[in-house]
Amino acid sequence: MTPFCSTHPFNYPWRRPARGRPGPRPKEGLSLSTNKPALSRGLTSRHIRFIALGSAIGTGLFYGSSASIQAGGPAVLLAYLIGGAAVFLVLRSLGEMAVRQPCPGSFGEYATRFLGPFAGFATGWTYAFEMVIVCLADVTALGVYMGFWFPDVPRWIWVLAAVLVVGVMNLFSVKVFGELEFWLSLAKIVAIIAMIIAGIAIIVFGITDSGAQASVSNLWSHGGFFPNGAEGFVLSFAIVMFAFGGTEIIGVTAGEAQNPEKTIPSAVNSIPLRIVLFYVLTLAVIMSLSPWQHVGAEGSPFVAIFASVGVKSAAAVLNVVVIVAALSAINSDIFAAGRVMYGMAERGQAPAMMRKLSKNGVPWTTVVIMMGALLLGVVLNALMPEKVFVIISSIATFATVWVWLMILLSQVRARRAMTPEEVAELKYPAPFWPYGQYITIAFMAAVLVLLAFAESTRIALVVGAVWLALLGAVYALWLRKGPKAPHEQMSGIPDGESLETVAPTR
Repeated sequence: MTPFCSTHPFNYPWRRPARGRPGPRPKEGLSLSTNKPALSRGLTSRHIRFIALGSAIGTGLFYGSSASIQAGGPAVLLAYLIGGAAVFLVLRSLGEMAVRQPCPGSFGEYATRFLGPFAGFATGWTYAFEMVIVCLADVTALGVYMGFWFPDVPRWIWVLAAVLVVGVMNLFSVKVFGELEFWLSLAKIVAIIAMIIAGIAIIVFGITDSGAQASVSNLWSHGGFFPNGAEGFVLSFAIVMFAFGGTEIIGVTAGEAQNPEKTIPSAVNSIPLRIVLFYVLTLAVIMSLSPWQHVGAEGSPFVAIFASVGVKSAAAVLNVVVIVAALSAINSDIFAAGRVMYGMAERGQAPAMMRKLSKNGVPWTTVVIMMGALLLGVVLNALMPEKVFVIISSIATFATVWVWLMILLSQVRARRAMTPEEVAELKYPAPFWPYGQYITIAFMAAVLVLLAFAESTRIALVVGAVWLALLGAVYALWLRKGPKAPHEQMSGIPDGESLETVAPTR
């Protein structure tokens, strides 16, 4: 079997197989047919493992969880378990494709191959759109966190500072990104574990400076486990799924991983443990420290709860942690969007300028574009600071779930196109085939429908419909006429290597 990303070009209307004998192997750090820098395989197993662990520990958990708790009460713990199981199946489906053939364009590349050029075009650009929107939510939350210490400083100032600092960091080599994300993720993970231990100590020993009563019974003593009924529980999924956005970055890293056959399965297999630890156990502790109704809508619920039970020092430390988490999420969002846009430019699905790389192998034009798009967050936080997060997070949920649907559909089409021998050769097959995939597809479609039931999230469907219509118009007017072929040819690339073939960084 020849992996499709290597020697078999996709049947794009604007690309044809190269004729003649295969070309020479590229020099280390250079693209195949030019003498210019190419994407570097600089992400080690350590980097990818912690990127995977930290990718979903961000704004959705530290800030957005308050909205999900208000919607579903303690039953939100069950919602996180169900939603997490669905996301795990999405990532196992992505892992099957990424291990079989790692591609820099990741799921956009797979959608193009298995669902058609427009599906790949829409998926790639929707993921880039998702990263912009999620990043806007992250920088907005960071501004809120800074208000814990500096309530009189306008939020937009912190937003602008975060965009500039993290954007500049992404202009360095991928190894710098990997190291930065490793340490930021490590800080988040250690802090969450410490918070769980501290919370359990408060519950067991009553270590508080106030008269607040912390008890596990808070999970069912204030209106029951389902205080808002089945309706509140179901509606909470629209918010819960936002928290898992970003986990698909595992697929994006495959194109720059040194050993994707080992690192991708290791990263994906860690997801069930981190869902139980980082979401279910953490939020169970939070709602045990204080009744769920007391989880406020302002600031991080983690900080607010520790402050409410009188542990002021813990609240201050946690505020540092949630700021680190927001910076980590912004860092990952800019990285992922840049690599996906670069992959689309390589396929002729994005402007050619997005193929430009720095001498360190960084797609600097896409990073600059992301920074420019994030300046919208500065404007929104200056004009409507109280409403911006709910609007942005609901739109991000639409984009995220759309991308997950495309991943699932791509994997279904890919698996159905395989011979029994090819299925047997899969090194990391997705489990529960095919019913698990079908059930997850139905679940994701239901989440999109749920966005219509709440007035605060309804705008996401409107924006999503306009976005997809815009993509359809652009595709019909531009891509179907056939833009110029990318500068690289597909011939001469050995099996198992991606389009920008680069020798591993040592």
